[in-house]
Amino acid sequence: MTRIAPTALVVAFAIALFGAPIAPAFSDEAAKPKDNSKVVATIDGKPITEGDLAVAESEIGGDMGTMPGAQKRTSLLEFLIDNQLFAEAAEAEKLDQGADFQTRLNYLKRRALRELYFEKVIKASVSDAEARKIYDDQVKLLKPEEEVSARHILVETEADAKSLKEKLDKGADFAQLAKENSKDPGSKDDGGNLGYFGHGQMVPQFEDVVFKLKKGEVSEPIKTQFGWHLIKLEDRRTKQPPAFEIVKDRIVQSMLLQKAQKTAVELRAKAKIELVDDEIKKAVDTRNDMLKKSEDAKKAPAADEKAPAAETPSADAPKP
Repeated sequence: MTRIAPTALVVAFAIALFGAPIAPAFSDEAAKPKDNSKVVATIDGKPITEGDLAVAESEIGGDMGTMPGAQKRTSLLEFLIDNQLFAEAAEAEKLDQGADFQTRLNYLKRRALRELYFEKVIKASVSDAEARKIYDDQVKLLKPEEEVSARHILVETEADAKSLKEKLDKGADFAQLAKENSKDPGSKDDGGNLGYFGHGQMVPQFEDVVFKLKKGEVSEPIKTQFGWHLIKLEDRRTKQPPAFEIVKDRIVQSMLLQKAQKTAVELRAKAKIELVDDEIKKAVDTRNDMLKKSEDAKKAPAADEKAPAAETPSADAPKP
């Protein structure tokens, strides 16, 4: 018997299954309570409700982009109307009878139950308070990081840079000279302003100078692959972490994926999964063998960790 182990690939598949409902889960629109029994339209006397709209949105809402609310609801209703009319046409053709329909119905039932489990159990287990704790714990681990704000003037030659430096030393305005002379299209119109940046974001020659400047100080001309620069340090500060509200959704989605992953592994561990199809069984066996070899390779000691070979006695060594 071949069992499907809860490997990383299996977990990835589980994440893919649970991933669909995550995107709209915490939108402001979804957070507004609605009466799911409220009728929004009827077709030959049969009602379409707010609950029907909500289910339709969970299925196709992600493909509708940033469509305005009223337009989105109208499009969802049109989808449901067509859905109902085509379903009735299928019933008239007796397509609701037979094995093919039953197979599809069973699949859709399992999918609906999976989505309800995600909504009612997994998603309900994630709270803003838990996300806030993860955020606070991560912030505590962050090391203080220095940032600087600077302006620069980029010119082609050292002579040009020295000429501008002389003007600055005599009191010329740095931002005005940058607008008039800098070759950097991204900053010249803003007076050479580069905003705040940290270590590793500029070329080494530029960075080595700017982080040593004092606030308000202008550097001597320096050369990089872009040309010759004059740099003025505007400000220096400790970089602040992004606010919780900015990263909350990302943290919550990560928590949801982890909980879905853990649940998928636990459920598979309890189940007896037997592969009957020979082709699938062979593919799974091959994959499991590759994963085992990869895990064994990681556990194997490195060459320099192995015990040294016994040394061969030299000719001068005393005989026993």
